[in-house]
Amino acid sequence: MTHTHKHEHEHEHGHAHCHKPANYGRAFAVGILLNVGFVGVEAVYGFLAHSIALLADASHNLSDVLSLLLAWGANVLSRRAPSQDFTYGLRSSSILAALVNAVLLLVVTGGIALETMQRLMSPTPVAAETIIWVAALGVLINTATALLFMSGRKADLNIRGAFLHMATDAAVSLGVVLAGVGILVGGWLWLDPAVSLLIVIVILISTWGFLWESIKLALHAVPVGINPLLVRSYLVGLPGVAEAHDFHVWGMSTTETALTVHLVMPDGHPGDVFMAKIAEELHDRFHIQHATLQVELGDGMKPCVLASDHIV
Repeated sequence: MTHTHKHEHEHEHGHAHCHKPANYGRAFAVGILLNVGFVGVEAVYGFLAHSIALLADASHNLSDVLSLLLAWGANVLSRRAPSQDFTYGLRSSSILAALVNAVLLLVVTGGIALETMQRLMSPTPVAAETIIWVAALGVLINTATALLFMSGRKADLNIRGAFLHMATDAAVSLGVVLAGVGILVGGWLWLDPAVSLLIVIVILISTWGFLWESIKLALHAVPVGINPLLVRSYLVGLPGVAEAHDFHVWGMSTTETALTVHLVMPDGHPGDVFMAKIAEELHDRFHIQHATLQVELGDGMKPCVLASDHIV
């Protein structure tokens, strides 16, 4: 619901210094090229070796290529300047990409699980040596790709998604190597679909938290790592502030957080320097990059219609 209201007293917007999301274009390009080549190799040899584990990992890697493309596109779009139609720019595209990536990963996982259950009921002979060297190549490629995104995984959910995909793939490929060794040494054909099932479980565990965080950001939840009670307490404790209401904190993107709030200051507007200081403190202490602060006098004859926490 949207409310339009006007206050006769002064108000002002305070904005902390903001930043553009880091440019990971080269990392995405290298990662995509490496993984596209490996998907082709793994699919061909998985078919030739009759290995469901290799084919499952190839399907997973293909979904990761699509995920990297989505994440790369979102990284580029999130750096676009604001326009008349998109006054925040396209920052939220990074949230959409993270959400789509998580859903895509779960869909692919479902297909792998179905094929794995069929193979568990009727194991087939596989070329163990082929499985080992192809999967070992996957460990190297996926680890190298994950390292490209390692530095940005804590600051950007979109980059963390790319890192998570690649790190999971490296672990999965290592599992396929071990399965190949077990088949080669002990002749345990059931290891191939068993490892594939383990791959499914690992993907589900690693993806669930990522999916939930993406959904929350898409619904304008308070980003992880920010305590809204502490932020509100800080604002209410400022000199001259009697009350804070219409308080909202949400993620503008996977890297930037916004805040809007009405500050009731009976003594009047504190001045631009004071407002700028608040915005800077919100940035430095709470990692809120875009703060919009409105000052009200608290006139009881004409109260703010948004004063109640139950009204948005």
